[in-house]
Amino acid sequence: MAFNGRYELQSQDKFAEFMKAIGLSDDLIEKGKDQKSTSEIVETGDHFKITVTTGSKVLVNEFTIGEETDIESPTGDKVKAIVNRDGNNKLVAKIQSITSVTEIIGDQLTNTMTIGDITYKRISKRIS
Repeated sequence: MAFNGRYELQSQDKFAEFMKAIGLSDDLIEKGKDQKSTSEIVETGDHFKITVTTGSKVLVNEFTIGEETDIESPTGDKVKAIVNRDGNNKLVAKIQSITSVTEIIGDQLTNTMTIGDITYKRISKRIS
């Protein structure tokens, strides 16, 4: 239950490079680069519901650890993915050619997404 809570984005590194690498248009990258987002995670045993709100866009993904499910990718496509737990505080997923690692340490949530040699890092702080 380490993940339960609401988190507010504090910083991000290599946003534009990563979004360009996954195929987002320059216009969408420009619109999104300075927007703050809030994530809410509800963890019930091995079931997770993650809601990310960025401006008026709301992205909701639900999954059960170790089971294949449909995930909305950063490009908005629905893709098959399996999320696995690594210890009590880390989730690892392979979404198409993206490797996503989400880790909670104290009141900080770190998400790194890697495609090729580009790693995009988001750091959020627990707000409730």
